[in-house]
Amino acid sequence: MELNGVAIDNTFAEGFPIWTSRVLITAATERLAKVAATEATGFACSVIMCPAEAGIEKYVAPAETPDGRPGYIVEICHPKKSGLEHQLLERLGQCVLTAPTTAVYDAMGEDAEEQLKVGFKLKFFGDGYETKEKTEDGKVIYSVPIMGGDFKIESKLGIKKGVAGGNFFIMADSNMAALTAAEVAVDAIYNVEKTITPFPGGIVASGSKVGYTNPKYSFMAATTNEKMCPTLKDSVESSIPEDVNGVYEIVIDGVDEEAVKAAMKAGIEAATKIPGVKQITAGNYGGKLGKHQIQLQELF
Repeated sequence: MELNGVAIDNTFAEGFPIWTSRVLITAATERLAKVAATEATGFACSVIMCPAEAGIEKYVAPAETPDGRPGYIVEICHPKKSGLEHQLLERLGQCVLTAPTTAVYDAMGEDAEEQLKVGFKLKFFGDGYETKEKTEDGKVIYSVPIMGGDFKIESKLGIKKGVAGGNFFIMADSNMAALTAAEVAVDAIYNVEKTITPFPGGIVASGSKVGYTNPKYSFMAATTNEKMCPTLKDSVESSIPEDVNGVYEIVIDGVDEEAVKAAMKAGIEAATKIPGVKQITAGNYGGKLGKHQIQLQELF
């Protein structure tokens, strides 16, 4: 099939289950909130080598936050529940508690399958001087005295089994056309709630293959996907059409498969409107990586 004159391959993106948290970070100004959110989601592109996958989901206006201040929702993901709790404690404790004027609230809400006592554990930084209060809806908020005033954090943060690894590849006649399409795709996905694009700027430049594909260097957790490298298309068994000279991948994590599908659809629709884009495809390992198989053509 075609969308906006661009071929959409009859293939699927292979996603896998991952434990996901959704956290709201607020601060006195939007800039301070974004700084804290950015720090909390650092070094979190791919669980192949990073300790988590994470990203900023969206900005939240003061009128929509519990404390009437600007904030950002971040998502932090990990394959194991215990690993996710560890990442929340480290990232919120080291990157948000240390940031000026911040507060942390649960943003998973009714989607949560379980709750972790992250705020309860971080309150011990108060060394006995911390206090707690109950909100009208029964939530517990801890106030931890710090040099900048009080750091506030909700006692429990919700988590659930989400989906990681939703993806699509943008193929274009030039590198710049592919990159432009990738950027507008990420911008479109930013408007889809409950999803993140964890790679730098939301764009994957170095698509990889994992151990299922017999890499030459068996000691590596992942190696370059040579079939998708434009500079190698004349010297390997390439998956790149003759008229394609630029390829970028978009990877999406979300709280559930429906959210990931919505993000993929929005991103692909935006990318196919860019001149020079020739084809959209997706990455999978024949079902060996994960149970979520998102068919590209079925998105439309």
